[in-house]
Amino acid sequence: MKTKVGLLIGICIIIAFIACEKELDIQKNASAYTYSNVDEKAGQWKPVFLTNVTDITVSTPAQTNSTEYLASLAALKSVSSSVTADQKTAIEFWGANSIASWNQIARTLAAKYNLPPAANADGTYPVPNAAEPGKYPYFPFANPPYASRAFAYLGAAQFDALIVAWKYKYDFNRPAPYQVDNTIIPALPKQNLPSYPSEDAVIAEVSLGILRVMFPNDTTYLKEKAAELKNTRLWAGMNTQDDIDAGTAIGKQVAAKFINDRAKKDNMGKAISTIAVTDSLATLAELKYGWRWRSLESPVRPGMLPKFGDVKPWCIPDVATVRPGPPPAPGTPEFIADVNEIKDFTENPTSETRRIANFWADGPSTSTPPGHWNAIASDLILKYQMNPIRSARTMAYMNMAIQDAGISCWDTKYYYNGLRPSNAISDFRTLIGVPNFPGYISGHSTFSAAGAEVLAYIFPNETASVNQFAQDASNSRIYGGIHFRVDCKVGLETGKKVAGYAINIARADGSE
Repeated sequence: MKTKVGLLIGICIIIAFIACEKELDIQKNASAYTYSNVDEKAGQWKPVFLTNVTDITVSTPAQTNSTEYLASLAALKSVSSSVTADQKTAIEFWGANSIASWNQIARTLAAKYNLPPAANADGTYPVPNAAEPGKYPYFPFANPPYASRAFAYLGAAQFDALIVAWKYKYDFNRPAPYQVDNTIIPALPKQNLPSYPSEDAVIAEVSLGILRVMFPNDTTYLKEKAAELKNTRLWAGMNTQDDIDAGTAIGKQVAAKFINDRAKKDNMGKAISTIAVTDSLATLAELKYGWRWRSLESPVRPGMLPKFGDVKPWCIPDVATVRPGPPPAPGTPEFIADVNEIKDFTENPTSETRRIANFWADGPSTSTPPGHWNAIASDLILKYQMNPIRSARTMAYMNMAIQDAGISCWDTKYYYNGLRPSNAISDFRTLIGVPNFPGYISGHSTFSAAGAEVLAYIFPNETASVNQFAQDASNSRIYGGIHFRVDCKVGLETGKKVAGYAINIARADGSE
């Protein structure tokens, strides 16, 4: 019977995977805008990973009165004067803010690959293999920790690449094509920015370089989107081909540094889930504290990424520095109070507690809690009409904080092996699905507090709203019956503490 159930689950996952592929042609409703501030000095900001921006090189551009440049200008006028309906649609998709557009693509890919593998016939679970990403189980399994890492690399690489771009923009100070030739009528708002190198080409190439590693099955699709973004700058009359070529060169170099010098060395490859590792950590916790978390799945599934706490963080010095103390032991007054509270919420749900629990569920086939916060950040970036480098800075610091929060949270989860309500309460029924990893501390709470804290720093007028989002996300896990109050309370505290390290780095990067 278990074999048939496993086969059925596997078929359902494959169907869901194929269905998600059809959702990759995404659109967003946002209008292009003129930047209120172009941050002329941004080329002097401190990168988050690159040690020296001059390590990234680009060719000196041709002068605007040269034969070479005038020929590229004539080619631009020809291309931009005969735009098709499909090309106009692409211009609209990318035109408002290409950082937000790439983030939307990343969220869609995270949702597509957020599918836990089904069990084998023998009761074991297959592990996605980066060497064979197209073979079931598909690589990656974009669970919350994996997604947080993908978003962090994307945002950080975009930010550093744009710091490089801004340096060269103002070193060369080449005017935009429509400033050189006033017969060129751009299809997007004019910006008071030097055009060489093209910031959008930088964004396209660095995003491609990161995401093709994180989601290798979709490399062809990602190449198409990167090429499309670059082409929209020609179709819209915004950049000449050499502007775009220079941006491509920068983006490619920066992505390679992030992948080769950091991603391949950050210990993510050692975070894979196995029964042996899960059991050994549970045994250590049981010997020290007297309890152990147990998977509720049948056949028993290894806990999700038990060694994610060993992944290299971005901002915190180490996990031990931010690791909270242990949860209350079963039988203590604090533990009993949490048990009584969660039983009341699950036995007497209201329409509002159900709504919050479901809204923040962020389960399989969603972009995960980190993706939820990226959607919030994207909305704020568009609301405040940020320029590209400010947009990338927002995504970089928020996502580095969120990944560090995930690293700290997963370290705490497996260090203490905290019980979930379903482990501790007989015949307990939850309102939402139970995640397959220890309860203390809550991932939703930790991710959300980190995201909210950074967004409140960047968008101070939104402090009340983002903090309420974080509180709702945290409470949703209690309302759904999958976390005790202490898991969520300490998760919020830990996420906020982790975010403080990212904010301190941001305050010293030269942008304020």
